[in-house]
Amino acid sequence: MKKILALILVLALSAMCLIACGGAKDNNKDDNGDATKDTYTVGICQLVPHPALDAATQGFIDALKAELGDKVTFLNENANNDPAVCTTIVTNFVNKKVDLIMANATPALTAAVNGTTTIPVLGTSITEYGVALGIEDFGGTVGGNVSGTSDLAPLDQQAAMITDLFPEAKTVAMLYCSSEANSAYQVKVVKEALEAKGITVLDKSFTDSNDVNAVAANAAAEADVIYIPTDNTAAECAPAINGVIGDTPVIAGEQGICAGCGVATLSIEYYDLGFATGKMAAQILTGAADISTMPVQYAAQFTKMYNAEKCAQLNIDTAALEAAGYVAIAAE
Repeated sequence: MKKILALILVLALSAMCLIACGGAKDNNKDDNGDATKDTYTVGICQLVPHPALDAATQGFIDALKAELGDKVTFLNENANNDPAVCTTIVTNFVNKKVDLIMANATPALTAAVNGTTTIPVLGTSITEYGVALGIEDFGGTVGGNVSGTSDLAPLDQQAAMITDLFPEAKTVAMLYCSSEANSAYQVKVVKEALEAKGITVLDKSFTDSNDVNAVAANAAAEADVIYIPTDNTAAECAPAINGVIGDTPVIAGEQGICAGCGVATLSIEYYDLGFATGKMAAQILTGAADISTMPVQYAAQFTKMYNAEKCAQLNIDTAALEAAGYVAIAAE
């Protein structure tokens, strides 16, 4: 009898060992270890409403819907250009244990990176990840739980656009928000390119939307041309900037700003950038990719664009622009 009981005990222990060592199936994975989770919750933190960021968010949502259908629930929040609100939004996402956070613009990314080391974070509309996250000698992969897409356009080509379109310009004003690190980075690169050609560059930075009109008016009074990088505050205030710069032409870092107050830009399509970010998110959620090894992705295509209304105001020949490869920005 004792031998029978001992045998039963050995068999029972063996069965338990098999379960502990992998005999039990993970509810979120199939036999190949691939994710089979039925639903996902994705938090979107967008810094501010404006056309470029709005387009990136929509592209992100559309890509995830195309990849995962109705398996994804989106928590779409906007901080209305307040970085502190980004932190609150991210904290809420962490408390709700979302499966992934999409951070649209640098302050949103910073809040997400500071808010979690475990939930995957994808940035979009980030100009330079090394600058945004304080990474020296950034090699293209953030690591940890962070990756994303960049909206960095060839800044040397934007600088060349200024001298090509306005060869008589002797003074160019850099109009940007001083609290946006990525804006300062772009200004530094463009400034160096212009100064190498003997052009005087004026720093016209504003602190927030409260002083942008005064600084923009001053820039227009002192410069032949204004350059505005991809700057979220400037994008939000583009119509106001347009109202105070008179006939001083603006070369913009992206098409949303150009549509509001600029003459021309070399820009990406932000919808496409967001779509690429959404495809990355689908890979992460389904276990097809490891975010810690995913390099930041960059836009594959840049387009020379012009603002037809502004060009008409300044008597700029749009036929010549089109001959040079520019396309008109579509009216909203």
